Amino acid sequence: MHDAPPAADTLTGEREPLSAGLKQRHLTMLGLGGVIGAGLFVGSGAGIAVAGPGIIVSYLIAGALAMLVMRMLGEMSSAMPASGAFSVHAERALGRWAGFTVGWLYWFLLVVVLAVEATGAAQIANGWVPSVPQWGWVLIFMVVFTAANLAAVKNFGEFEFWFATLKVGAIVLFLGLSLLAIFGVLPDTSAVGMSNLTGQGGFLPHGWSGVVSGVLAVVFAFGGLEVVTIAAAESDDPARAVGRAVRSAVWRILFFYVGSMLVIVTLLPWSSMEPGKSPYVAVLDHIGVPGAGQIMNIVVFVALLSALNANLYGSSRMVFSLAERGEAPRSLLKVSGGGVPRRAVLASVAFGFASVILNLKWPDSIFHYLLNAVGAVLLFVWGLIAASQLRLRRRIEREMPDRLTLRMWGFPYLTWVALAAMAAVLVLMLTDEGARPQLLWSAAATGAVLLVAGVRELRLRRDR
Repeated sequence: MHDAPPAADTLTGEREPLSAGLKQRHLTMLGLGGVIGAGLFVGSGAGIAVAGPGIIVSYLIAGALAMLVMRMLGEMSSAMPASGAFSVHAERALGRWAGFTVGWLYWFLLVVVLAVEATGAAQIANGWVPSVPQWGWVLIFMVVFTAANLAAVKNFGEFEFWFATLKVGAIVLFLGLSLLAIFGVLPDTSAVGMSNLTGQGGFLPHGWSGVVSGVLAVVFAFGGLEVVTIAAAESDDPARAVGRAVRSAVWRILFFYVGSMLVIVTLLPWSSMEPGKSPYVAVLDHIGVPGAGQIMNIVVFVALLSALNANLYGSSRMVFSLAERGEAPRSLLKVSGGGVPRRAVLASVAFGFASVILNLKWPDSIFHYLLNAVGAVLLFVWGLIAASQLRLRRRIEREMPDRLTLRMWGFPYLTWVALAAMAAVLVLMLTDEGARPQLLWSAAATGAVLLVAGVRELRLRRDR
């Protein structure tokens, strides 16, 4: 192992000391599969329960916001690829405090959510093999994915490629079967028409307030897309790779999400949906697919392991990038001969293990507060991404216009629209009793990180 050299100026195009082991197919499938998780397969039931068929509009709004953020990220990352992605962009656009804040907030988000995914996957596996305790499954998953991330980046890429392929394949098959059922082509089915979309209180049974509540329920399901811009730095041609991955991912993901919701609320009455229960299982049971519950258990299990793998990778690269810029301990800069930041991986998985223990022992107390503390962090990160893009676009146009191979649509107007939409979601969270604790705890966590960033900035200025 060796120390990484000081961070290169991303405007110069110099490569970082990490491996270039990811191929275009890895990044494309990471972009497609990274966001398809339990939030879609299970959590979407809560959105349907509050919005009815209007959940389609909720997903369109949330998906449009996610697409705008990804387009901004794609523009900056294709021009200035770096393992820290939006943390590096924030530092260059707004200052060291911004890079420090967004980097540590995102790292904190990933390692806490990692515990949820490990525990969820362990619960499913424990149901299949009860002789192995839940904590035993957690240990197995953490060891396997830590080993994969320590060995070589291509291992992470291969895991994610096949995980994403299975998830995408499952959704495509689900959409195909559902469409056949809607048109009455499958055995023992008849065309359902529009009755479930217009009955039961109409398309918007709870009015536009239901659509808004649906947005709050589903917007965070789009988190995870950002990892593809982090991973692009470890490909052979980062600028071209991230551009292709972003272009192919955003439209297809919106199609999968909105398409799934459309066929679900067309086939089944929205009032039959229950929060916490998968609407996908309900549809497959309705169609008559044998063992629908177990089929979806397998898909959700794969989705959770995929997210665990991606979060471990993303968190390790983010903390490595922070160390490169002097925002994290320099000891994390040790890189293996194969270009893997092993100490950064171990630091991230160590906190992940601690989070899992907290989740297993105190799920309704200590871990509950940790989870609340990251509940709205994604929106704060997205906000800093948008603010960074506003500042960096002009600089890129002035200093290296040839690198603007992927441009943000309608700049700067759509960037401002995205910022306004994020602010609106935060206001809605503040007025919603269920979401308010997440916003307040996340704001407190963000304030704490900003305070540390401010103190560090003052010390650096004093020392200079």
